[in-house]
Amino acid sequence: MTDNNIYPIFDRMLSRQDKEELLGQHSMMIWFTGLSGSGKSTIAIALERELHKRGLLCRILDGDNIRSGINNNLGFTEADRVENIRRIAEVSKLFIDTGIITIAAFISPNNDIREMAANIIGQENFLEVYVSTPLAECERRDVKGLYAKARRGEIQNFTGISAPFEAPAHPALTLDTSVLSLEESVNKLLDLVLSKIQIKK
Repeated sequence: MTDNNIYPIFDRMLSRQDKEELLGQHSMMIWFTGLSGSGKSTIAIALERELHKRGLLCRILDGDNIRSGINNNLGFTEADRVENIRRIAEVSKLFIDTGIITIAAFISPNNDIREMAANIIGQENFLEVYVSTPLAECERRDVKGLYAKARRGEIQNFTGISAPFEAPAHPALTLDTSVLSLEESVNKLLDLVLSKIQIKK
């Protein structure tokens, strides 16, 4: 007799609900998109600290910790960028299935690539946050000196300079850090997410 289930281990593993009940929280993906220097990682770190204070377990994924590890074999061609986000989405799905609130901060420059991530993770688990800080402000900050290098032609396919950025069509929230303070940005996020991730007791 042939067993139709070729992945029988999944039937024996504890469920996401079991993990969420253990942690006392609902897991979710909070996906920040925006230009380099827009404030994605800064807001993500501040949000993680606020959720941690409330006893909620989070994991931040961003370009620095992903590109130095699981995706250290990828460059910045269009195909590599797609593969970068695909792997991130698959890893994120594992965190979410473990009950962990997952915060991703990636340029993810177009709707197709973000839609792919949302479909892998699950649309119902995916909150897209657009950090809409204008290019001029991102370039003025230029924390890593990347825009200057891109302007000199030393970096190819740099989003906002030699490669396009497509703004999200329907983000759950838009934050412009040239107008909003860090505290204001985080408070808007807390208003959006707390009711979705806290388990009512």
